[in-house]
Amino acid sequence: MLEKIKLSIEKNEKLKKAEIIILIVLLGVSALSFIIGTAKINADPGNISYEGAVIMERDLESEDYDEDSTICDVIYVNGDKKVIVSYPYEEYLKLDTPVINAYEYKTENGTLIWFDHPDPFEDEVKAAYKMITAERMSPLFNMAISFLILALSLCVVLFFSGYFTTYEKSWFMSIMVLATIFAILFPEESANGVNGIWIMLLYLLDTFLNILCELLISKQSRYNFLVSVLVEITEIAICLILMYRFATMVVTLFFWLPIDIISFINWTRHKDEIDDELTIVRRLKGYQEILIILAIIIWTLVVGYFISGLNIQTDFFLGNEKLETIVVYIDACASAVGIANGLFILFRLREQWIAWYICALLESIINIISGQYVLLILKLGYFTNTTYGYISWSRYIKAHGDDNKTLF
Repeated sequence: MLEKIKLSIEKNEKLKKAEIIILIVLLGVSALSFIIGTAKINADPGNISYEGAVIMERDLESEDYDEDSTICDVIYVNGDKKVIVSYPYEEYLKLDTPVINAYEYKTENGTLIWFDHPDPFEDEVKAAYKMITAERMSPLFNMAISFLILALSLCVVLFFSGYFTTYEKSWFMSIMVLATIFAILFPEESANGVNGIWIMLLYLLDTFLNILCELLISKQSRYNFLVSVLVEITEIAICLILMYRFATMVVTLFFWLPIDIISFINWTRHKDEIDDELTIVRRLKGYQEILIILAIIIWTLVVGYFISGLNIQTDFFLGNEKLETIVVYIDACASAVGIANGLFILFRLREQWIAWYICALLESIINIISGQYVLLILKLGYFTNTTYGYISWSRYIKAHGDDNKTLF
């Protein structure tokens, strides 16, 4: 018996050493990638040589300016060649030509850059070189942020190894490894003037925080609400940057953030008598479920109709209005289920796991329509952990009962 315990301790120590080595490697690769990418972007382009003129067409789909705009960036393209010209709004209104003559130059290291006029100034050359190099270095930066978030996930497993079970740690790291792979294979494009690298960073951070929060909920831990606040801030940022899912954004801002604070207080008041790390949980009655379903249907129709009537423009769906409308209604339904879910969590009700299932399904549809493939990994995490959480809560309720437990 003692020999088995000794072998188990030695095995755990070896595993922890291996995890520390992997953590160091991930942080090292991430830091090196950032350093190399930044050095290349800020490198001196040196002298440039004129290569000739190129006709470029105006990309009208990327433009969405009104009288509130001061400077309007107009993109002209020819294949993979691109030049951005900034106009004051008054000049932008007078533009009537669909094409321009762009002047092509080559830097000392062979990088091609383009301008809307000949003989560019040195500052213009440096700015154009930096922009093109940044686009070229996107895969490197993408890998850097992916490895950084993966390293952060490993830190959680290392520092809280005694709190999580082997299954929970394996599930957590498996989801994050898959998210890292998808982030590298399917990089995000820029949207609404924001570089795809920053969008991917938010996606990965959202995945990390969400699955950590879900895991803590399944363990009946009140500390999930502290993580949840960071989830809400991240998701609000995503909605603002992509200019979409406004129903979810409003619900997150005015419902989820306050409910997280209230729920933390309520869960703290209902600690398990034996294990104060656990919170007492319960379940709904049949008639209550019917009323909630009716409320969700009404919310979806009313909010979906209202938001679909707003003239909100985003280049995230490439101008496809039908697709935007479909996403609006799905998002309205997801926000309604989300509100129900928030109340279920507040009152410590097992039905919140059913709401998680529905939310995960609806958001998966939105992610597929929007091409947000890395977020599908998060939904895979939802589906798997929701099953685990539902079983865990059901066992607790069966063992402890729920008839005499108050909501507050």
